[in-house]
Amino acid sequence: MAIRKIPTTADIYLEVDGVRVAVVQSYKVTASRESKAIYAFGQSEPVTTIRGQSQYTLELTRIYATDEAIRDGLSFADMGEFSLVICKPDRNVIYTGCQWKSLQESAEVGGNVLEKVTVEAGRRVENLL
Repeated sequence: MAIRKIPTTADIYLEVDGVRVAVVQSYKVTASRESKAIYAFGQSEPVTTIRGQSQYTLELTRIYATDEAIRDGLSFADMGEFSLVICKPDRNVIYTGCQWKSLQESAEVGGNVLEKVTVEAGRRVENLL
């Protein structure tokens, strides 16, 4: 039997071009999908519905830039096309094509922390371990 590790904050992180640029303390995901009703000629009720594309809204809390990203001059406000990676005991969940929608920043001397970030992701992928 394989030993499963307990996820930590290091298991939730942001990636740009395959490089970890920040760790995330917590997250909340809201998935939504539009659908379209299809009516047959002369019918008052739809005969079926067509599933639309999924959209993912991610609420991230307390995002800390990595030391390397800080040295490279990472600016969260300028970030585009990034991924959120969530490492779970049996799989990794990756949200790709991410763009931030809103940022709430808090600063201390020598720190670079975002308190809350709302992100929209284009795609969700699960990789079983």
